[in-house]
Order: sequence, then C-alpha cells, then structure tokens
Amino acid sequence: MLPWEFVIIALATSATVALTVIGAITVLNVFTFPRLDRMAPETRRTVSETPVRVSVLIPARNEAGVIGESVRRLLCQDYPNYEVVILDDNSTDGTAEIAGAEAHAGLVRIVRGRPLPDGWSGKNWACHQLAQAARGDILVFTDADVIWTPGALTRLVAEMIHRGSDLQTVWPTQITVTWTERLVVPLMAFVIVGYLPLPAVHHIPWPIFAAAMGQCLAFRREAYEATGGHAALRDEIIEDVVFAKRIKRAGLRLRVADGGGVISCRMYHNWREVRNGFGKNILAGHGDSIPFLLLSWAFHWLLWLAPWLWLAVGTLIETPAWPLWPVLLMALGVGIRALTAAFSLQRVRDAVWMPVSTVLMAIIAAQAIWWRLRHGGPQWRGRTIPARGAQKGKGP
Repeated sequence: MLPWEFVIIALATSATVALTVIGAITVLNVFTFPRLDRMAPETRRTVSETPVRVSVLIPARNEAGVIGESVRRLLCQDYPNYEVVILDDNSTDGTAEIAGAEAHAGLVRIVRGRPLPDGWSGKNWACHQLAQAARGDILVFTDADVIWTPGALTRLVAEMIHRGSDLQTVWPTQITVTWTERLVVPLMAFVIVGYLPLPAVHHIPWPIFAAAMGQCLAFRREAYEATGGHAALRDEIIEDVVFAKRIKRAGLRLRVADGGGVISCRMYHNWREVRNGFGKNILAGHGDSIPFLLLSWAFHWLLWLAPWLWLAVGTLIETPAWPLWPVLLMALGVGIRALTAAFSLQRVRDAVWMPVSTVLMAIIAAQAIWWRLRHGGPQWRGRTIPARGAQKGKGP
C-alpha cells in the first residue's frame, strides 16, 4: 500500500468511528430528550394549582422590531402568577416606548438600564440588573425575539418542578427562512443532540457535559444566587454554558429540554446576521483558543466534507475502497443530520447540504479569528466584546 493510500484508509477509519459514535448518541437523545410539547396535561394542571412566583426577564437593546410581539405573547400566558421585566439597555430605536405601549400595568415593568461598567459584557450587565429587579422565586431569562405560545410558561415551570431542576434550560425551536439560516442555525440542535449524551448532561457532575441555551434559562432564585449570578461571569460571552458548568460544580441539578414548537425563535434574518451572530460565540465555545478552533474546523471537514470530495476525486483517479466507503460515510453524515433536523422540527431535506453548512461554518470561524486578531474580540451591537484575558482584573 502506498503512503497516500494508507493516509486515506486511516482518515476514513477515524471518520467512520467518529460518525458511528455520533450516530449512537443521536439515536439515544432522540428517544430520551425531554420536549415541552410532550408533557402530560395533569402535570401542567398540578403546577397551575400551586403556582410559585415567576419573573420573566428580558434584556433588550435596540429590539424595536420584535419587542412588541414578544410582550403581546407573554401577556397571553395562562400561568397564574408571573411578572415580565424588560430592561431597556440604552436603546436608540424606541424599544422602551414600544414595550410600554403593549404593557399592562402590574404585569409588565420596564427598567432603564444603567451605563455599562468596565469588565462587563452588555448582556450580562443587563441580566444582572434584571435579577436585582425581579420579585419571583423562579427567574426565567429569555431574549426579546423568543416566541412563547399561550401555555409555554406553564409547561416550562412544570418541567422544571417535575425534574427538580435548579437550572432548567430549553432549546427553542429555531425558525429559519432564508437559505443561510436553514444551513447554519439548525446546527445548534445538531451539536446538542449529536454530541452530548443526555444521561451524561443530567447525571454526571463533570462540567464537560454541561450545556445550556441563553434564549431560555430558568433558575431557582436560590441556585442563581448560590452560583454568584451574572456578577460571577460578568465578562463571559457564552454565559449560558458557563452557568451550566457552575451549576454542576456546585452540586446542583441541571436539566435540559427541547422547545418542541412551544417556545420558538427566529434568531437571524440573513447571512450577515447569521455570520456575525455565530461569529460572536464560536471562539468562546472553543475555550477562546484559536488552535482549538482550527482543530475543530479540521475535524468537521473530515466528517462532513471529505467523504464528498473523496467520492468526486475517485472518478478521476483510483483510490482505495472507492466508491463504497465514501458513500457509506456520506450516508451516515446525512442520516445523522436528518435525524436531528426531524427531532428539532427543521427541514429534513436540508441534511443533504451538510457539506455547504460545513463551509459556511468555516467562513464564520475565519471571521471570528480575524475579529480576535484585528479588534481583540467579537463585534456585536455596536460594541467590541474583548477576549476574557483582556478583561481580567477589571470590574465595577
């Protein structure tokens, strides 16, 4: 066997093993992952009969396009004991006025955000202020663009009480319309369902198995305060995952669920928004390490793009195990992506475009690296978010 043939076989073997493991995790999660749309009616009724006070907390910075609908949806909740607190984070587009026009006295409060101190990210500072203003025993942090169906809050609280959660996080069903939204945004669910075995997330205390989604984080107030709240992670970009790790380290109970269409969100509306939004988080999700991000880049190209290239190259030159092995790897990859899409209520047919999704994520990673080298951190909503190392030692 020639050296290059040996390299192909070695890489193909590695890819086969990795895809087999990911496929097994995916099947496990699809059959065991809790979903809010599958909750028994009697569980919801029990929660409604003995309601704890819930504070729904929304940081809002220039959210005029979505805040009105968000408030209207939250006012339609059937949960009997809740409040909605919106923090206007120095918006310049009339966000506070639009929210106020939709608000009902006594149920919705609007808080004016204080100036951003040194050492804080904008969202964490806003959420810190919201927690101080909240009156509830359960704190639900959500985003201005998250859509709540009328029974969503009841289902969320019921799931939290049923599981005994200290931190209950939900992945909202992602609404995707444009081409790049469809090819990139569903990868969040793909990673969670395909890479993180649910039993490990729920029952193994190691922080490596922590996961959370900032679009919906529900804390018992005692747990939030015990982990230091947002003040303890003031400079974190992916504060949701850091919260999940802190909950596990504190010996508290982290539980996850899928929104199942009960809670949904359209995060972005075009390629620019998708690129910038994912570019903001991707380096932080890789430990703020450019070498680790590049290694992840290579790993995903091996799994999701290389088999397609192998099949194409095999039509020009003779390669070992062609075409059966590359076709097998392609089928595994498409099958895993299709299964996660079906579970998370996305378009199953988009699974065949996984190689294109991989290329788009590489572009996003390249932009994140450029931001780090050129500006020191991501560019977001008119602010530079410095790398964590650049903020050490700073604080209010």
